[in-house]
Amino acid sequence: MARHQNIRNLDYEAELEEYGAFSDEEEEELSPEDQVRMREGTAQVLEALGVEAHKVPKAQIEESLWHYYWDVDKTITYLISKYIDPPKKPAKTAPPKTAPKQDAANASASRQSFAYLFRDLPWGNIPPERQAVLIPPPQLPGGLLGGSGAAPKMSKLQQLAAARKKKAEEKSASEEVEQTQVRMTELTVNDNQVSKENRPLAGLFGKRVKISETTAQGRIPLTMAEPTRPEIPQAQAPEVTPSPHQEEDPIDPELTVAPPKAQPSAFASTLFGPSSDSPKRRPREVFSLPYMAISSYSPDAFGKPSPDDVVLAAQAKAGKKSANVHNKKGSSSADGVTNQVGQLKIDDTPLPKSRNLDVLSEFEKQKGKKTASFVVVGHVDVGKSTMMGRLLLDLNVVNQRTVDKLRKEAEKIGKTSFALAWVLDQRHEERSRGVTIDIATNRFETETTSFTILDAPGHRDFIPNMIAGASQADFAILVIDASIGAFESGLKGQTREHSLLIRSMGVSRIIVAVNKLDTVNWSQERFDEITHQVSGFLTATGFQPKNIAFVPVSGLHGDNLVRKSTDPAASWYTGKTLVEELEASEPSARALAKPLRMTISEVMRTPQSSISITGRIDAGSLQMGDALLVQPSGEKAYIKSLQVDDGEPADWAVAGQNVVLHLSNIDAIHVRVGDIVCDPAKPIQCVDTFTLKALAFDILMPMQVDVHRGRLHAAGKIEAIDAILDKVTGKVTKKKPMIVKPGTVSRVRVTLHSKVPLEAGQRVVLRSGGQTVAAGLLE
Repeated sequence: MARHQNIRNLDYEAELEEYGAFSDEEEEELSPEDQVRMREGTAQVLEALGVEAHKVPKAQIEESLWHYYWDVDKTITYLISKYIDPPKKPAKTAPPKTAPKQDAANASASRQSFAYLFRDLPWGNIPPERQAVLIPPPQLPGGLLGGSGAAPKMSKLQQLAAARKKKAEEKSASEEVEQTQVRMTELTVNDNQVSKENRPLAGLFGKRVKISETTAQGRIPLTMAEPTRPEIPQAQAPEVTPSPHQEEDPIDPELTVAPPKAQPSAFASTLFGPSSDSPKRRPREVFSLPYMAISSYSPDAFGKPSPDDVVLAAQAKAGKKSANVHNKKGSSSADGVTNQVGQLKIDDTPLPKSRNLDVLSEFEKQKGKKTASFVVVGHVDVGKSTMMGRLLLDLNVVNQRTVDKLRKEAEKIGKTSFALAWVLDQRHEERSRGVTIDIATNRFETETTSFTILDAPGHRDFIPNMIAGASQADFAILVIDASIGAFESGLKGQTREHSLLIRSMGVSRIIVAVNKLDTVNWSQERFDEITHQVSGFLTATGFQPKNIAFVPVSGLHGDNLVRKSTDPAASWYTGKTLVEELEASEPSARALAKPLRMTISEVMRTPQSSISITGRIDAGSLQMGDALLVQPSGEKAYIKSLQVDDGEPADWAVAGQNVVLHLSNIDAIHVRVGDIVCDPAKPIQCVDTFTLKALAFDILMPMQVDVHRGRLHAAGKIEAIDAILDKVTGKVTKKKPMIVKPGTVSRVRVTLHSKVPLEAGQRVVLRSGGQTVAAGLLE
């Protein structure tokens, strides 16, 4: 907001038009000096060229002079080489004649040699005088110790050990293959030998259709014929000649190593059965399915009640007295589950039923005090919380003993003057920092009206909380510090922004409390100066003069809050006190006949319910037992009980009242601060794109913004600016502008990153970079 005044008053349209009219294609004009030099240089060039000057255009001479920075010699050289005596192009040489076919064949053959392939490698072109000759070392005859080098002779004991070792390895390999075949056979869906008719299975699969051994047309048989293996004739068997050692020392035939023979794989054995050499196994009577091989499988598992049947039976017995059931030893697990489920307590509490009251007629019959809410706004450290604390003390809402206790606590941390402010600022962080962070609420009553105080924070970092408070108020109190220098700094700070925000949120009545006037000795001139300046910008903001009131007060001493000031220096003021101005203010009209709309301000857990919400009813009415719809979650809830303004239980509530609703039949994850509670029959729609008729507080253009509506906060982006509108008539004055100046009304389209509950007629605020840039009404 605080930008340079010249930038804010800059005519952006004129600047943009001037920027758009600029073109890089326009030729740069010569200065008078350059024009003189151009004429002199052209004359010199023409004189130097002489009779050949007609071959060069004058424009080319000027361009060459400009290119060579008025250098006549370089220009003449360039023009002669370019136009008068250009260099001749070299004549094209005739292509060489093609060699005969025989030479081409010889060339292709040479290119196919290995030497041609490696012609470009450095190690392939080494001259002979530089090539090294590697001579292998001489090899000594015989073995290591002078023997022949053949394998050493094995003794009988070594041969016997080698034979046993080889036999053991073959035996272990055959056992491993055998185990694999057994496991794969258990997983197969076929038997080794298939009978003409399959035998039925036991249990649930007992009713199985019999299948003929012959294969039907188009179907694949369950088993395949065992492949035949060709026999090797005896004549072709190789003869083994024993070695001399074996003739002299024969070995036991059992220990003789058999020639290696490839064993069939487990997969082949599964598909085609075992080989002819392997022992035959007795065929299985039934198919072996994977889950039937488990030891815990029982074919009668479905003969007992399922867990769902057990739960349904327990629900049917809910509400009846059940005798103690003692589990007997050896009882099945299903009986134990039945007994445990039967002891469970099922919450069958019926949903609350609506009383079907005519809330509007009940509200008209009720004769009580009118209700109103007001928000207290202003710059930081102007004394808002202290003034409201003093107001509650003078109205006996807070007793003196409580204030004295707060003053002692404030003295411990060196903030004695904050004792009255602590009546509303009850959070530890607010008291330690000395600033209001969130909306502080309290209530008081006069003879005619029941008021709800909404003390808003004044620091710029907590503007979203101030917007949430302003959205619940009927009118506002703007607090201004009358101290020397404080008013001027506040007017440049949050005083102006708060005034714009409360007007944009629909507040039309404002009371200006000129606080701390006792510090300037109740100067009437100071009061008139502040009144004159503040009235000017409030009227420009949109407040009507009849809805603006000024009251000089002292929030610390209580002057002109509830009672008139007794200070002789303040005798010049004869107007109303602050409370009298509040009583003279009329609350805004209530939308009683519209569908229910309520913004959730706080979610909490209470003894009455696990989910309780607070907020102000924006439109419509509700009563105990009604069904509610929470948007954007879309979950339905029911009202168990409710409390109105003063915390007293009530059967119904209408628009304009602050209520506490105790809900049932909904989970806490579906309820958040900023959500909308509405009528399930007429719900509010969730959208991610909307059109806004906005008043610009700062420069607007397509950019990233934050959308605020009450407690709702969503990230979005201004996609386009459709038009600029007239403030009075609302007619379109310009379509699709590039930017919008401050103080201009425009129609913009905003896109959100997620869907939020919004509808036409609601007021939203757009902020960007920690500053309020626009506010307006949804179309």
